[in-house]
Amino acid sequence: MRFRHPDGSTIHLAYCTNVHPAEDLEGVHRQLRDHAEPVRRRLGRDLLGIGLWLARDAARALTADPAALRALRSDLDDRGLEVVTLNGFPYEGFGAHKVKYRVYRPDWTEPERLDHTTDLARLLAALLPDDVTEGTISTLPLAWRTAFNQPRAEAADHALTTLAQRLDALQERTGRNIRIGLEPEPGCTVETTADAATTLAAPGAPPAERIGVCVDTCHLATQFEDPHTAIDGLTTAGVPIVKAQLSAALHAEEPHLPAVREALAAFAEPRFLHQTRTRTDDGVRGTDDLDEALADGALPTTAPWRVHLHVPLHAPLAPPLTSTLPVLRDALARLVGGPVPLTRHLEVETYTWQALPAGLRPRTHGRLADGIAAELGLARDLLTGLGLKELP
Repeated sequence: MRFRHPDGSTIHLAYCTNVHPAEDLEGVHRQLRDHAEPVRRRLGRDLLGIGLWLARDAARALTADPAALRALRSDLDDRGLEVVTLNGFPYEGFGAHKVKYRVYRPDWTEPERLDHTTDLARLLAALLPDDVTEGTISTLPLAWRTAFNQPRAEAADHALTTLAQRLDALQERTGRNIRIGLEPEPGCTVETTADAATTLAAPGAPPAERIGVCVDTCHLATQFEDPHTAIDGLTTAGVPIVKAQLSAALHAEEPHLPAVREALAAFAEPRFLHQTRTRTDDGVRGTDDLDEALADGALPTTAPWRVHLHVPLHAPLAPPLTSTLPVLRDALARLVGGPVPLTRHLEVETYTWQALPAGLRPRTHGRLADGIAAELGLARDLLTGLGLKELP
């Protein structure tokens, strides 16, 4: 979906296909047929943007076979789909029964991450619509925090600098400008936007015209970051926001109440990591997962909790739980509501539909398409409410 900003620039809105992950190329084509095209039809659109997730094996197959890449581009065109952004965070196995910490490997200290992201950039340059010259890729924020020392930090900086050089060469060859956004996430080396500003504005950091930040509004909220302060901090530091992911976290206002804890427990599940945070006088405290937080004494219960769990944007949660949709609204207003947009690529990323409690989980492809279309409809309304004009 495309929108015209009052300054005349085009804002792209997509939804991320990691909600129905596929490990191979056949699965990617199946995603387009069974999920993405039905979402487009529900929205009554001739053209729909998707934030494509390409697992390692799928990306390698496309890189090795130009005919397969042409076939994917043709399939996208035939189904009324376009790609201006990729989600390069998960490497493989995102549809596994248990993902948890595996999603952070390989990290930016390992050559596989650099090679995979290079492949993604080359593929995106070939998949961009004919009238678009800029593409973006979100990626993990260097590494999970444990065992991340100075030598590993230097290795990550070197890898990102090498990637930036490869992106320069790619633009010279293709005319396509591909930029990378580190996505701050609770528990990672770069956990907050302030961490990102410190890392990416430091002496010797990779060039800002290539490597910036992807602001995920669920992560932002989970860390109790104020969206205006966070985004202003990035712009003041000269760190570009190459992409934003529109998502909402789980919010529990009174975690000391038994009914609230019971409601939270329904969202604890074995597949994804659900970092849980609360704000104290000494700063933000947290656990790596929701079940850890629910253990007696693991977290203070005198202030609200927020959980890294991407809940559907359009559907209010049953009391006593709510979502952090207000944080998303504030962030979006700051990102694209001003005289000049701070980013032009927006992506709805609710990948946890099938990890929700049974009563909230869509049981058919059709129900899932209904939900994704409703999320995009809400995002569309937020954008038009900020003065953007939806384009055909």
